[in-house]
Amino acid sequence: MMKLSERTLGDWLEYWAEHTPDKEYIVYSDRNLRFTWNQFNKRVDRMAKGLLAIGVTHGTHVGIWAGNVPDWLTFLYACAKIGAVAVTVNTNYKQAELEYLCQNSDMHTLCIVDTEKDNNFVDMTYKMLPELRTSERGYLKSKRFPCMKNVIYIGQEKHRGMYNTAEILLLGSNVDDTDFLDAKKRVNCHDTVNMQYTSGTTGFPKGVMLTHYNITNNGFLTGEHMKFTSEDKLCVCVPLFHCFGIVLATMNCLTHGCTQVMVERFDPLLVLASVHKERCTALYGVPTMFIAELHHPMFDMFDMSSLRTGIMAGALCPVELMKQVEEKMFMKVTSVYGLTEASPGMTHTRLDDPEEVRYTTVGRDFEFTEVRVIDPETGEECPAGVQGEMCNRGYNTMKGYYKNPEATAEVIDADGFLHSGDLGVKDEQGNYRITGRIKDMIIRGGENIYPREIEEFLYQMPGIKDVQVAGIPSKKYGEAVGAFIMLHEGVCMSDFDVRDFCQGKIARYKIPKYIFFVKDFPMTGSGKIQKFKLKDLGVELCRQNGIEII
Repeated sequence: MMKLSERTLGDWLEYWAEHTPDKEYIVYSDRNLRFTWNQFNKRVDRMAKGLLAIGVTHGTHVGIWAGNVPDWLTFLYACAKIGAVAVTVNTNYKQAELEYLCQNSDMHTLCIVDTEKDNNFVDMTYKMLPELRTSERGYLKSKRFPCMKNVIYIGQEKHRGMYNTAEILLLGSNVDDTDFLDAKKRVNCHDTVNMQYTSGTTGFPKGVMLTHYNITNNGFLTGEHMKFTSEDKLCVCVPLFHCFGIVLATMNCLTHGCTQVMVERFDPLLVLASVHKERCTALYGVPTMFIAELHHPMFDMFDMSSLRTGIMAGALCPVELMKQVEEKMFMKVTSVYGLTEASPGMTHTRLDDPEEVRYTTVGRDFEFTEVRVIDPETGEECPAGVQGEMCNRGYNTMKGYYKNPEATAEVIDADGFLHSGDLGVKDEQGNYRITGRIKDMIIRGGENIYPREIEEFLYQMPGIKDVQVAGIPSKKYGEAVGAFIMLHEGVCMSDFDVRDFCQGKIARYKIPKYIFFVKDFPMTGSGKIQKFKLKDLGVELCRQNGIEII
């Protein structure tokens, strides 16, 4: 009989290290790097001791700012074993976003790599913490970030004021086993283990506190819906700093004892080669990833016949794309719907569902949860076929937003239901379809973008009188960022000027793809901006100006 588990991440890791010590857990096929469950567990223990040695303890916030590097998961589990909280940092973040997160999260220790895409993490960290250059490691005193005590470079290189991985592992050898065991005993499954920053429904990003109980059970049930066993091999090319990677992928593998075939940063050729070489049985991705794989010129050179299932999620999943993936990659595609605050899965299509259900719905409730479609006006549950807000109550609801009880109360009602801000409909068979969005959130290729953040940034640009940001339909990304700009009288400005102002100051995925210079905005009779009409306005303006929507 299926039931929820109270094991922590550390408990699960030690379970498989004891029962299947020589089975491969983590594989990097491109560099032939392989860890068995036992090998990985030992490395995690050394890293956990090393963190204890530099002052990380129960409740301490440890940031991980890296792509899917081999030690990303080592730091996650090391934190989990001693009760620390792993704070995931989006690798697309620019300077202001990094500093906001570090300050808001009261981060104690930040773990970084050198570069990711066009970001130099070492330089950005020094800019945020100039005291590092003159501080002895472990004795950082920052005026702007008083909670920050350590920076760890994930690798062998040495940087002024920072520890590197080898030094943390070495420090761990000096920590007494008794101290380590005492730290482990203090950990409870209802402790926060992971904090992810999301734009939520209002204001600036907020830290979503997720517990061991939240994410291990959500990962386990996700795997059960796809009939995972310890014999499965999941190719993980989605980023670990999102719930898609850390929960639907990693927690699924952790609770089923299967192998995680890692891709450090998404590359369609590397994904195809990894599936082929390792005989992966499952593959995850957002729609744009699957499109890139299917249309790669070398696709036919690889054998995809080992695949049997996977998840396509993170954005609107086109029916034709799902059909192509099933036909050409020999796998049954499932879809998960949810949000970070729900750990993230609320509904999921099952492996045995008929094609129509898997292609056109987001499935039915996760076990041990209640999903309701609620009338936003009355608060009453909507009957089948009637649109309302998707809401969830159960083990998967977040602990809350960090240091923000007001925002928490705005999304979790008195009855314990988490309000998603998304509109949906439940059919007679209990499957859900997502039909729209109450909130203004833009989801571009799996990245959550909150318009107000971009609006407030663009307000700083000289010449802009007013600006509204909305999602524009995109064939490639599901949605793209559209900026509707009103200029001060006499000001001339071009699309290039706006994008140039944004370049290097906000993450690339937040920079508006479509820029419209308008005289006014659609308004209600009472003078409120009708934001939902901006999407249609943007499509019409593209048509009038001969701009192709891609």
